[in-house]
Amino acid sequence: MTVGEFDYMTHINAPTRSVEREPWMDEALCAQTDPDAFFPESGASSRAAKALCAECPVRVACLEYALANNLQDGIYGGLSPKARAKLRRSAA
Repeated sequence: MTVGEFDYMTHINAPTRSVEREPWMDEALCAQTDPDAFFPESGASSRAAKALCAECPVRVACLEYALANNLQDGIYGGLSPKARAKLRRSAA
C-alpha cells in the first residue's frame, strides 16, 4: 500500500470487489497521510481519521462514494461503517 496515492480506496475488499478511482481522490487529505489510520483495528480509536476528514475539501464526495459503493469498512467522509449504515437506514 502506497501512502499518498489513495490506494486503499481502489482495493477495498479485494479481490472480490474492484472500485474505480475518482478524480476527487487526489485532493483528499487522507491521500497525504497513513491510510491505515482510516482502517483502525477493532476497538482502536478512529478519532484522528475523523478529525482529518472534518478538514478535508472532498469530505462530501468521499462520503457519497462510500454510500454509493456500500463500503462496509473504513472511515469515509468522517463516518464509520456503523454511522454510514445508520445514515442509509434513515434515508430509506
